[in-house]
Amino acid sequence: MDYIIEMLGITKEFPGIIANDNITLQLKKGEIHALLGENGAGKSTLMSVLFGLYQPEKGSVKVKGKTVKINGPLDANALGIGMVHQHFKLVHNFTVLQNIILGVETVSGGFLKMEDARKKVLELSERYHLAVNPDAYVSDISVGMQQRIEILKMLYRENEILIFDEPTAVLTPQEIDELMNIMKGLAKEGKSILFITHKLNEIKAVANRCSVLRRGRYIGTVDVKTTEKEKMSEMMVGRKVNFRVEKKAARTKDVVLDVKTLTVHSKQKGNKKALVNEVSFEVKRGEIVSIAGIDGNGQSELVKAITGLIKCDSGSLKFHGEDITKKTIRYRNIHGLSHIPEDRHKHGLVLEYTVQDNLVLQEYFTKKYQKGGFLKRGAIRENAERLIDQYDIRSGQGAITTCRSMSGGNQQKVIIAREIERKPELLVAVQPTRGLDVGAIEFVHKQLIAERDKGSGVLLVSFELDEVMNLSDRILVMYEGEIVASFKPEEVTIQELGLYMAGSKRRKA
Repeated sequence: MDYIIEMLGITKEFPGIIANDNITLQLKKGEIHALLGENGAGKSTLMSVLFGLYQPEKGSVKVKGKTVKINGPLDANALGIGMVHQHFKLVHNFTVLQNIILGVETVSGGFLKMEDARKKVLELSERYHLAVNPDAYVSDISVGMQQRIEILKMLYRENEILIFDEPTAVLTPQEIDELMNIMKGLAKEGKSILFITHKLNEIKAVANRCSVLRRGRYIGTVDVKTTEKEKMSEMMVGRKVNFRVEKKAARTKDVVLDVKTLTVHSKQKGNKKALVNEVSFEVKRGEIVSIAGIDGNGQSELVKAITGLIKCDSGSLKFHGEDITKKTIRYRNIHGLSHIPEDRHKHGLVLEYTVQDNLVLQEYFTKKYQKGGFLKRGAIRENAERLIDQYDIRSGQGAITTCRSMSGGNQQKVIIAREIERKPELLVAVQPTRGLDVGAIEFVHKQLIAERDKGSGVLLVSFELDEVMNLSDRILVMYEGEIVASFKPEEVTIQELGLYMAGSKRRKA
């Protein structure tokens, strides 16, 4: 059997952890090969070895039957290997075109030659239905569009082996469907794709074969068509996973959050569009209220206004009957508001801090963790060790691990542990399971329902419609900055919800 890539007996170690333990992976030409595993199972590490970002302690890599040494991404590119990273590697104040040609520029007489590059980018964009504007600045475009630039970077370099590292973690359902079609098109053209994910539906939709890793070890490779999702998830987490969310009927109490005619205008120069337009709703203690909608319809701005990250232009926010419209973020935090943010790197963590310091970010100044202006290091460490155990946060060096070095899913668990542990009156959870595997998703869902049952109000913003349908007691649909419908989950189907989200149906909330 001819394999285009063979990774044989790869072992990669970091301080305190064997990330890859004697792993073998073989990719056929023209196939989409999924790499499935829990958060921290070693998937990204293995792909980083293939891309030359890490050197393995043991094992070898073969490309087209020849053993090769890959010292860095330039070597990988020369061998035809390209990678779309989980967190994109783009220069925000460059244009799309500048980002695509960065590192492989054509220069003549000391000047950049952009005409040929532009032509080639437009041709590739059309051929693969990527529809990008080469002159747009990266800072102004959506996450889904940024991902297309990463794909174009690989195509521009004429890579034949394409690595997609969790490519759907930050996309909307519509963008995911488009990406799946792009991937199938690339495979048809003879490109070979390694696809890292822990979403079983996506593997079923596009992959030919699937290799499973668990805690750094290789478990096996299966044929996707003939293998049930349940079997794959069991290989991945080592136990049966319950895909149904178990919950009792909600027992609601008094109103914890009362939003009245809240309006937020765009902050861009010359654009005074209302991103949130006179939105009103309530969240009671003891219920989960979900906001469903396609990304970019004002959900982010609404959450930022509620949590204090941005000021609202008009309207009011009442928390337990107290007007908090002009209160600081800290005031909201210490009075019982917790926030699992959409962007874990920007608003959720200080990446250079350790796990233990990230776990006390909103409480380090309280008597529990400081005395006379000095931090109580023992109490901070104790708190971290308890939460690491309780939330199954996996890392190389436990409480003193730097957050930047952890897998995305485990970073997410640090945030969830910190925010729930503060026993909030209101928990605002935005995409709380983004980038988590099925075992961790099941755990987070149980935590959210437990918070509801303890009498907290939960405001959930999610683009995963299954999550919205399974967890919610009420669903509000947001379209173009307005709430266009309100349902109980049993009153609506996913298809109907999709119509409201796309703006083709409305009913008074």
